[in-house]
Amino acid sequence: MSDLIRLESLSKSFRGRPAVTDLSLTIPKGEIFGLLGHNGAGKSTTFGMMLGHVRPDAGEAFICGHSVQKDRAGALRRVGAIFETPSFYDYLSGWQNLRFFVSLSGDVSDARFREVVELVGLTERIHDPVTHYSHGMRQRLALAQALLPDPEFILLDEPTEGLDPAGIHEMRAMIRKLRDEHGLTVMLSSHLLSEVEQLCDRVAILDGGRLVFSGAWRSGPPQWKLSLDDQAAAGDVLDRYIAECDGDVVILREGIDIADLVSDLVHAGVRVRGVELLRATLEDFYLGRTRP
Repeated sequence: MSDLIRLESLSKSFRGRPAVTDLSLTIPKGEIFGLLGHNGAGKSTTFGMMLGHVRPDAGEAFICGHSVQKDRAGALRRVGAIFETPSFYDYLSGWQNLRFFVSLSGDVSDARFREVVELVGLTERIHDPVTHYSHGMRQRLALAQALLPDPEFILLDEPTEGLDPAGIHEMRAMIRKLRDEHGLTVMLSSHLLSEVEQLCDRVAILDGGRLVFSGAWRSGPPQWKLSLDDQAAAGDVLDRYIAECDGDVVILREGIDIADLVSDLVHAGVRVRGVELLRATLEDFYLGRTRP
């Protein structure tokens, strides 16, 4: 799988204060990738440098093989973005807003307009004035604007901010659909770590402008919590199956199926009251790698 995005030693300071320092990372094609960090960690500056809004003091960003700093038009030709707070003309309809913003950068066919409007679920309301749109509808309109150029890569800055639970669910499903059915590569930031956890297998974490982690945050063998009536009576069986044990939390030997362990425990006369897969959360992972 080729890397669609490549950041090489990006650095930026404002008034002598470092915002991003020596940031390097890659994002392969077809991935949903999360960029995480506290407020002020450097996420917005990173996005700004990737979109050419902010000129780095050092380093370079490449999108689809083109340098953003040396060939911005080429780099951003197949890029869409929701960056910072989307703004629209309230007195115009959603359709008119999209037409206006597209007219500033290029031409898009009516067929593409209809396709994108249907994709984001605004077909029935696209000709209503935006002043009557809910926050969720405005977010979908912003997503439609980002999708109109038929991008390969889309950058989403806090795409679920301010949405209610139903809106968050819809946006999450839409992001997955963009990757799974339309082949887009997605990079997103969000303070809702539970949402990032459901969407992203790989993340980058910024802390004080520096990259403190990049990669798959789910790692290591799974841990299981076993609730047994008689732990001592299970000793011989557990010894055959378990690589590590800490009280009632165990890690199985490589290649062992938890169902086989439970079956052997029952056959040995040990009553199994519960088996629980312990999953590390992205929140725990994130907080363990950043400063308070």
